[in-house]
Amino acid sequence: MANAKKIAIVGAGLGGAAAATLLQQAGFDVDVYEQAPAFSRLGAGIHMGPNVMKIFRRMGIEKQLELMGSHPDFWFSRDASGEYLSRIKLGDFARKEYDAAYITVHRGDLHALQMSTLKPGSVHFNKQLMQVEDTGSDVVLSFADGTQARADIVVGADGINSQIREHLLGAEAPTYSGWVGHRALIPGEKLKAFDFDFEACVKWWSEDRHLMVYYTTGKRDEYYFVSGVPQAEWEGGNASFIDSSKDAMYDAFKGYHPTVQALIASSESITKWPLLNRKPLPVWSKGRMVLLGDACHPMKPHMAQGAAMAIEDGAMLARCLQETGVDDFATAFDLYEANRKERASRVQAVSNANTWLRTQEDPAWVFGYDLYGHELKTESAA
Repeated sequence: MANAKKIAIVGAGLGGAAAATLLQQAGFDVDVYEQAPAFSRLGAGIHMGPNVMKIFRRMGIEKQLELMGSHPDFWFSRDASGEYLSRIKLGDFARKEYDAAYITVHRGDLHALQMSTLKPGSVHFNKQLMQVEDTGSDVVLSFADGTQARADIVVGADGINSQIREHLLGAEAPTYSGWVGHRALIPGEKLKAFDFDFEACVKWWSEDRHLMVYYTTGKRDEYYFVSGVPQAEWEGGNASFIDSSKDAMYDAFKGYHPTVQALIASSESITKWPLLNRKPLPVWSKGRMVLLGDACHPMKPHMAQGAAMAIEDGAMLARCLQETGVDDFATAFDLYEANRKERASRVQAVSNANTWLRTQEDPAWVFGYDLYGHELKTESAA
């Protein structure tokens, strides 16, 4: 039986975890290998639109996630003075128009919920991939702890610094985009000292920078901001992030509305992250290995759809493998790329351009998308 074949997923992030759950639900034998020593509540805020909530419905966690997250009625865009640039309807409108909720939530809480849907014993931590070999009949994974694993196919869900991607396409470091992001979580209690309307989901814009702000819990006891700020050079070397400060934020957002100044004043710990890019990939798969998410199409976070695209990738890959079985993985990989490349590339381009919802526009092409609601395209994605 095709489903008795072994699938290995490298990376237990949001995309890898979604792929693993959906493949396991379809009857496949799946193991996930994660380099982190254990699960932890990493990251900060994240948006999950109706396009992804419909996938979580299939995974059986939609209702739990709805109870966990904040439900903004609008995505507001404001200029630095506070004038509205757009009011994009979410809330009840999203449920009716796009058939699912729009929520904002803490990434770690979402990730923990996803991990709870995986079969016990199928996730292996402390597995830093050192070498991968496609023998023609299977794939051998060698880890830093001296262990090995074999699988019929391997899914590279291991992020922008993907080892699987490097094996397929050669070593090439991601490039610095010329932008940084500042991040901070603010306890809701601290906001009570200010007489401002801290909206559930608002993006503050000026000509060359922005600040995205939203709640990460249904109780609204945690408020989060993430910036996009141009910076010619990244001073952190190979570090994935460095500490920043209120003074740096005040300088970056000088002249912005008093609400923004209050957010900066309320922040306790601010970090700064380099935003990285990669060139578009010529292929998404090779032999018995296939890529998804940031390993395949990394993007700036300006559209709040990067994780969503990884989860959509995982769901589409599972759908295609369910269609063909692992024995015909080559057809499944072709189907996957044909049904994902155009959409992921479009989202990547819009996200990198940082124009999403700045002005009044119809977001239905993103939020209204139903991955399960159409026939699979069979033509080439090239």
